[in-house]
Amino acid sequence: MNEKILIVDDEKEIADLMELYLKSEGYSVYKFYNGMDALKCAESVKMDLAILDVMLPDIDGFHICQKIRKHYFYPIIMLTAKAEDTDKIMGLTIGADDYITKPFNPLEVTARVKTQLRRYVHYNNAAGAEEENEPITEYDIHGLIINKNTHKCTLYGKSVTLTPIEFSLLWYLCENRGKVISSEELFEKIWGEKFLDHNNTVMAHIGRLREKLGEPARNPIFIKTVWGVGYMIEE
Repeated sequence: MNEKILIVDDEKEIADLMELYLKSEGYSVYKFYNGMDALKCAESVKMDLAILDVMLPDIDGFHICQKIRKHYFYPIIMLTAKAEDTDKIMGLTIGADDYITKPFNPLEVTARVKTQLRRYVHYNNAAGAEEENEPITEYDIHGLIINKNTHKCTLYGKSVTLTPIEFSLLWYLCENRGKVISSEELFEKIWGEKFLDHNNTVMAHIGRLREKLGEPARNPIFIKTVWGVGYMIEE
């Protein structure tokens, strides 16, 4: 492992606790209690991930995030004591990949770090595989990871148990992410039978998939409904 992780938080106890947990997972941690020292480190050491507190005594985490994004594309997780949507939107707009509000469980931070690193590595590997026409065997879409070889699915580091049909449905949607897939196409691809009108099989399985993923019924995060057309997973 030994990935390099930058941590900056002016609350010493929080920074020290995150360092302890991440080091126990085998990561190399570069820890700072102020923004200027963290920024100097970020400009001189090629990190694999950064955890930035928004409120710092000298320069804020948004400024550090912007500086990093001028040269690097590794994952950035923002930390803040504020829960306002404007702060979250600000962080994501300037290039952050994830956002955690204090107080938090250190295990959650560790899980988010693992998810972001897997996603980053997979994205780079997948890009190379597509260029070489190699088949992709795993997708990581915003922390939802599905692997065709192991037939395993995880969400934010936690295992999600899927039936073979549910797995096939989710895989097909991931494989065609960014496209709207009709119920007819899903049924004929997954079940291998001719689709008939008033067939609610796909809708029922999509409903169970959403339940297992903890999806809110009215505003799902992963599997979107395009009314009158079908379903899609956004890129």
